[in-house]
Amino acid sequence: ISVLFLTFLLLFLALFPGAFNCCMKISDEISKGILRRVERFEIQKAGGLCHLEAVILHMKGKKFCVNPWNGKVKKMMKKMKHKIHRSKYHVKKQRRTRITKQKA
Repeated sequence: ISVLFLTFLLLFLALFPGAFNCCMKISDEISKGILRRVERFEIQKAGGLCHLEAVILHMKGKKFCVNPWNGKVKKMMKKMKHKIHRSKYHVKKQRRTRITKQKA
């Protein structure tokens, strides 16, 4: 029986590789300390293999599944997107400045 179970498990993993990356439960509360250390986040939609809507917070080898409607989480996501947008714009602006100085 164990060989049969192992065979089905391997078959399942081959057919659905992302099945174990889903959040199965979410936390409604998350501390500010954790939110400050988040390196990136993913949004999990309720559909396909994942049956729960969640935000997956990644930080140094750990991940937390939290409620996407949590106000603190929404604020953190907005800040991170704004920070990424600003840093990309800043780099482009610096490059443009260097090129114009070299031409002049």
